[in-house]
Amino acid sequence: MIDEDFNPKVSIVIPVYNGANYMQEAIESALNQTYNNIEVLVINDGSKDETEEIALSYGNRIRYFKKENGGQSSALNFGIEQMKGEYFSWLSHDDVYYPQKLEHQIKELSNYTESNIILYSDYDIINNESVKIGEGVTKDTNSDRFRLQLMLSAPINGCTALIPKSVFNEVGLFNTLRPHTSDVEAFFNMAGSYKFIHETEKLVQLRQHSGQMTHKRAKYHNYESNLFLVDALYKMTKIDYEQAGEEYPEILREIAKNWAQRGYKNAYIKAYKKFKEASKKNTARLQSTIALRRAYMYKYIKSRIKYLIYTFRKW
Repeated sequence: MIDEDFNPKVSIVIPVYNGANYMQEAIESALNQTYNNIEVLVINDGSKDETEEIALSYGNRIRYFKKENGGQSSALNFGIEQMKGEYFSWLSHDDVYYPQKLEHQIKELSNYTESNIILYSDYDIINNESVKIGEGVTKDTNSDRFRLQLMLSAPINGCTALIPKSVFNEVGLFNTLRPHTSDVEAFFNMAGSYKFIHETEKLVQLRQHSGQMTHKRAKYHNYESNLFLVDALYKMTKIDYEQAGEEYPEILREIAKNWAQRGYKNAYIKAYKKFKEASKKNTARLQSTIALRRAYMYKYIKSRIKYLIYTFRKW
């Protein structure tokens, strides 16, 4: 039954570092939400461009904060500590909310009696000129498999989520020591006690451009991803895999294959080692080892070529 009195305050937190090129469009999309019980927090993470000037032009329509540069995770944590709302909604300075984003999600939340619900949605992809160039659609939306999916793919973008503030009191804030994977690590930890519910509606426009951190520091992103995946591997239990509908330990071999194909060397080696330790079958191990190494080398060579092309074009 829909709770018509459900009207929680939502805090939209916008972390910004040198975001003068796109942040105005992001702020406008936050202020133009059809859901009215909101506050918009802009966290200037030590910007050296016109970020502050743009933010101050909004006056008391937003809550503006300036801090020393500490990275996106640090800025998000600062916003969470300052927010007055019951729900946290993250908006990157280069992304855009559709007007109905929060209204739709609040209406959806009103259908649940549980408080441990985190909603996330599909999204559109835009370029640096705000032209749609693609879509982000999640295929496996079973909430019981959410942790496993975080290990195998990218089933969620943080800017599509609506998160109860209470979850941060339980599992902690974003990990500032791992800026590239702090979001997926946080979602993995949240999923231990909160249920992630997927919505097929596209509620956000995510922007792709060459200035994004994953493009600038691809090698370090790979390093951090290896760290997260290994951590996740050892946090998952046999029961977790079985609840996700997978056979143990066969799922460990599939995980190793997935990570090898994505170029995560340390992670895939650890996963395959764990599979061999848990499996009583000795057949086809050599073939599996060769196949995994071949998959990894293919990804490695492909990524190096892609990086060289990117560097050449930039030059």
